[in-house]
Amino acid sequence: MHKSLKEQLKEGEVVLGTWCTIPSSSLVDAIGSSGIDFVILDGEHGPFDYQIAEDCVRAAEVSGATPIIRVPANEPALILKAFDTGAIGIQVPHVSNGQQAREVVRSAKYAPLGERGYTPMTRAGKYGRDAQGHAKRSNDKTMVVINIEGIEGINHLEEIIEVPALDVIFIGPYDLSQSLGIPGEVEHPKIIKKIKESAEIIRSKNIACGSYAGNERFVDILIDCGVQYITYDVDSDMIRRAYEQVLSKMNKRQGAFK
Repeated sequence: MHKSLKEQLKEGEVVLGTWCTIPSSSLVDAIGSSGIDFVILDGEHGPFDYQIAEDCVRAAEVSGATPIIRVPANEPALILKAFDTGAIGIQVPHVSNGQQAREVVRSAKYAPLGERGYTPMTRAGKYGRDAQGHAKRSNDKTMVVINIEGIEGINHLEEIIEVPALDVIFIGPYDLSQSLGIPGEVEHPKIIKKIKESAEIIRSKNIACGSYAGNERFVDILIDCGVQYITYDVDSDMIRRAYEQVLSKMNKRQGAFK
């Protein structure tokens, strides 16, 4: 049996995922077949409804990638519905302090860890086949990822890491750059220093640190900073660039014959 994503992170391994903004189970299946560790179905920026999200969760599972859903906001109903699709994890944007982090956990976990609305009749509950064991199995198996997207969250890290049941604290480099007055300069020494310092604080509580890389060079930088949960680029951008590269090469070849 392969280790779960949660187990990999607990053992200190680095894992690689990507953002999926295109609501297509076929595309998720293709991405997952690459061997990537996880896919994040982006319900904040992508046009996902929950029926499509559930199909994409299935596709991720079939291809061997762990399905995570980024919900649009820190709201109990959104987190509940994301988990009911069978997603292994939820990723919640714009968490800036300990109270907001506790609200995420309260919505994501069943008692005694939280107050998630209980039904075993969904896909996550195996359609009622394991009604009694569903709550414990879900609490043990599911992942809670929170996004810190500015200096306010960084300044409250010490209280955030004290919240039980957090698996990953994700530092958004672009939002962090904006909050530090250097928008878009994600490779600026200030940003890298903040990510490294944050990763040290986060990992001191056996929580994984996450962040985003838009190129392979920044993947290496994040690993050197102690980041384990790395998201690489976005499906739509990678597809566009791949076709642009092919087209550019073809145009150059055609030009050589004129």
